[in-house]
Amino acid sequence: MQSRRRFLARLSTATALSTIGTLAGCASPDGDTGTTTGGATTDTGTTQPPADRPTEVGTELLADGFVAPITVEQPSGDDRFFVADQPGTIHVVSPDGDTSTYLDLRNRIVDVSGYDERGLLGLAFHPDFQTNGRFFVRYSAPPRDGTPSGYDHTAVLAEFTVDPNTDDPTTAESAPLDSERTLLEVPEPQSNHNGGPVVFGPDGLLYLALGDGGAANDQGQGHVEDWYVPNPGGNGQDVTENLLGSVLRIDVDDSSDGTPYGIPDDNPLVGQEGLDEHYAWGLRNPWRMSFDTGAPDGPRLVVADVGQNKWEEVNLVETGGNYGWNIREGAHCFRTQECTTQTPLGSPLIDPVLEYPHDGEPVSGVAIVGGYVARNGDLPGFDGHYVFADWQSQGQLFAADATQADGWEPWTVDVTGDIGPFVLGFGRGTDGDIYACTTEAGGVSGTSGAVYRLTEP
Repeated sequence: MQSRRRFLARLSTATALSTIGTLAGCASPDGDTGTTTGGATTDTGTTQPPADRPTEVGTELLADGFVAPITVEQPSGDDRFFVADQPGTIHVVSPDGDTSTYLDLRNRIVDVSGYDERGLLGLAFHPDFQTNGRFFVRYSAPPRDGTPSGYDHTAVLAEFTVDPNTDDPTTAESAPLDSERTLLEVPEPQSNHNGGPVVFGPDGLLYLALGDGGAANDQGQGHVEDWYVPNPGGNGQDVTENLLGSVLRIDVDDSSDGTPYGIPDDNPLVGQEGLDEHYAWGLRNPWRMSFDTGAPDGPRLVVADVGQNKWEEVNLVETGGNYGWNIREGAHCFRTQECTTQTPLGSPLIDPVLEYPHDGEPVSGVAIVGGYVARNGDLPGFDGHYVFADWQSQGQLFAADATQADGWEPWTVDVTGDIGPFVLGFGRGTDGDIYACTTEAGGVSGTSGAVYRLTEP
């Protein structure tokens, strides 16, 4: 216990490498009983943004008929879109708007229906997909060998290889289901707080965000003891016993030592105590993350992290960064009147760049859904603004000025076109257009899921 405390305190600021922003967060109210009081304070979202802020967007339907679409991806150099549907299917949308099933993974995934945070949770195409046909998915499988008894499921990161030039890869010489290669398996103690987004960074490396394992307060079965005695738990502050509550960073092009992937030499735990896959930690339930590659000071990883009962947050994630969960929820003490803002040796618990309360004005909600920073006219009027949503925002979007170094003040954005009341995720086309994945159902059911391109109102 003491060695882990010393290690975590030493490590949080051990590196000051490239700053990247990560956006995480989609979950519904889960019966958590924690409270959030005291501690550091940031603006709660009640201050009105500048008068010239953009406040409206329009929509244009890309495709519909899905169950619960969580992301839409467009590989580099491709004119097709690929929609990941939470029950376990990937659909391809052709340039003329026709939609067909591209890959069906439901026989590998736990059965999801109604409100469920499991399923197909992430999809990323290799930067060279047009030549190598490789893509990567993150899904919830039934417990596999090595998953402890009583755990809910196994989180799987897998690679598939297909003919990149066909809309029906099942007819290709190498059937995609047979091509599956498991890269990573992570036991999940509970069914919720799974995170799941998978993205390639501008460095060509794969980033994967995992939640804290579920339940409430980062406590209970499968939640280890951390260094902060006043608030017991949890996986968010541990980097030695599991990979939960963290953003991971791996090299899927390096299997030279016989392992499924390589570890980048500059990952913060390389050569230190801890699991080398970790890139950053202290997260609760990162739901959607994206790279802002157009930022003036270089790429930023933006991660939205779903809060518990009080605060939703967005973090600019940097290597070795500790974002505070479960000592803090947002920039506020969690379940204590007072709390530390640093580890015992002075490494900081990093404040979110954006937060909003569950009961505030003008922005409120219960589960943040991370989006994208618009750049170079991608969404007219929104250049340099972060566009995102909340699971309970009833078809309304949010925006924040991402040109600020910190304190991204959020405001509401009205949607003048059609959009479902529940926004589950976002996507970005190769031309920069931003897409919203929505449904009219509060859970995983029906066929009301749709993907819309955001446009001028």
